[in-house]
Formats: sequence, C-alpha cells, structure tokens
Amino acid sequence: SAEELVTNLDSVPEDIRGAVRNHGGGHANHTLFWSILSPNGGGAPTGNLKAAIESEFGTFDEFKEKFNAAAAARFGSGWAWLVVNDGKLEIVSTANQDSPLSDGKTPVLGLDVWEHAYYLKFQNRRPEYIDTFW
Repeated sequence: SAEELVTNLDSVPEDIRGAVRNHGGGHANHTLFWSILSPNGGGAPTGNLKAAIESEFGTFDEFKEKFNAAAAARFGSGWAWLVVNDGKLEIVSTANQDSPLSDGKTPVLGLDVWEHAYYLKFQNRRPEYIDTFW
C-alpha cells in the first residue's frame, strides 16, 4: 500500500524514492484527510482521544490553538498533524506531501494547508480556513 511504502522509504529504490515520497505521501495524507471530514463534524473528542489530548495539551481549546498555530506557521505548502510518537501525542507540520509516517509517527488528524485546499473560498486567508476545520 502507499502507506507501507511511505513508512519504509529506505526500502524504495533511490531512483523513484522522491516520486514515492511525493505521490505516495500525497495519497496517504489525503486518504486520512478525507476520511476524517464530516459535514456534521466538529466539537471536542470523547473517550481515550479526549483523555490523551487533555493529558498532553491541557484542554481541547489549548490543543486547537497549538494545532492551528502549527498549520498557520507552515511556510508554503504542507500539512499540520496530530500524531502519535513513541506512545505520546504531538503536533507536527510537514512540508509538501511529506507524511509523518516516513518519520515513524502515526497520524491521527491532519489538515491540508496547501493553498489549493482553501484558495477558492478564502484566497490567501489561511487562518480563516484553519478555523473552519473545527
């Protein structure tokens, strides 16, 4: 699968590694992104995810502020992520179509901050787009 290839980029032949990182990463990133969106979504998580977020970040609102800051600070194109790394939640940002899978991290939540994701509705107002994610 694309996810397996992106997770194990060192096993991919060097002459196609860049293409696999870009296109495989884009596929893996968008597959997760589209699967988590919902027209009736939003609101705070529940259960184990809620407990983990509160343990790591304080409140859900504090988590959102940090996540939004990571998304807004991404220079150029890329993604903001909530990932599991060594059993702990963390917020990271990746450039272009790079996937946290390539760094051994498991994405839980991702936000596409490529300009094409928001330009038609928000033009260059990325922070407004980010706010609508929630």
